[in-house]
Amino acid sequence: MPEVTTKALLPEAFAGLESLAATWVHETEEERYAQRLSSSMDELQAFYDAALPRATEAMAHLDSFDLDDLPEKELNLMRLMFALITITFPVEAFRQSKVPDTGSTYLKKTLEPGP
Repeated sequence: MPEVTTKALLPEAFAGLESLAATWVHETEEERYAQRLSSSMDELQAFYDAALPRATEAMAHLDSFDLDDLPEKELNLMRLMFALITITFPVEAFRQSKVPDTGSTYLKKTLEPGP
């Protein structure tokens, strides 16, 4: 049987985060927020625990590139860091994926961060 290979989404230096990329790398804030809302606290905590220790290194790596000309893998790494930002309050403060005491409130952003 032929070996199945998958294309890496992240730079080689961040291969340890590759298992998170398929779930957490999304193009838009709306998609990242939807992923946050559909994830359990255990899933959010696991992502946080894996990605946070690499955040400073990821930002330093990304700073070595022109923001308007990021290679695909670096763009994915930036989106992974955006997802980390999206889940920090639920993990550190809310202890739930939704904002407490807001009912069905939802904010839709009209501008995306990034290039």
